[in-house]
Amino acid sequence: MPQSQSLVTEAQLATFDAELGAATTPEACWTALRRLAQASIGARLFTVMEIDNVREVAGRVYTSDPVAYPVSGTKPLRYDAWFDQVHRQKRPFVANTIADIARVFPDHELIWSLGCGSVVNMPIEIGGKVVGTMNALDAEHHYDEARVAAAARLRLPAKAAWLCARHWANAPA
Repeated sequence: MPQSQSLVTEAQLATFDAELGAATTPEACWTALRRLAQASIGARLFTVMEIDNVREVAGRVYTSDPVAYPVSGTKPLRYDAWFDQVHRQKRPFVANTIADIARVFPDHELIWSLGCGSVVNMPIEIGGKVVGTMNALDAEHHYDEARVAAAARLRLPAKAAWLCARHWANAPA
């Protein structure tokens, strides 16, 4: 893929801005971010996880595949090398083969069955803390250097989507 196609363009950001500005539900906020990620870096599967550091759990708040990866429940945080990199060091995690994914994620077989063999987990930081992760998955070897650099440009849109979703989740009925 030529580098010009892997960058987050002004037109993509303008579309995201318009979609986010029109959003009136948390789902619409996350959908705008998913569309931006799919257009700029590619993502066969896109999810957003929320972290509750007080209760020490994580839960999926958005998914592009509600059948395979539904939004429901929580799971305990695992304090491992992935957690250190993404949550403590606030650096993205990238794996470009299913073997690398299998070393970190116990659901690697499901990931593979969906045609995904690479992942980028981008921390979403607000108030000096990682409050969640934006997760894009695609075919093996998909997240090359250019796409990872483009994913880093999605940090600000991810924060905006996070705050938008929180706003609508807490808005009076």
